[in-house]
Amino acid sequence: MDDIVDLVSRSDDELRALVTQLEAEERDISRRRRLLQGKLDILRAELVMRLQRKHTEGESVISADDVEGLSRILAGKAPQAKEAPAGPADASAEDPAAD
Repeated sequence: MDDIVDLVSRSDDELRALVTQLEAEERDISRRRRLLQGKLDILRAELVMRLQRKHTEGESVISADDVEGLSRILAGKAPQAKEAPAGPADASAEDPAAD
């Protein structure tokens, strides 16, 4: 981001080079995102196939624990997410006056 702050002092060639560099970085990030999305799709498809197989074989797809957990959520009694203990690095994020 520092490269973008000082645009006025850069030559046209420097700006073009920066555009080229950032476009390459964007392509790399996009490629990695597509690969990750593909892996997630494969994992989800595997889970669906396993659930379908269980259902076909007569096994229960939803456990009693699942039903209980859903009931608690619907009743507004779901456990709160555990927060990480606040350390010295977190103190400024929680207290706006600390800035």
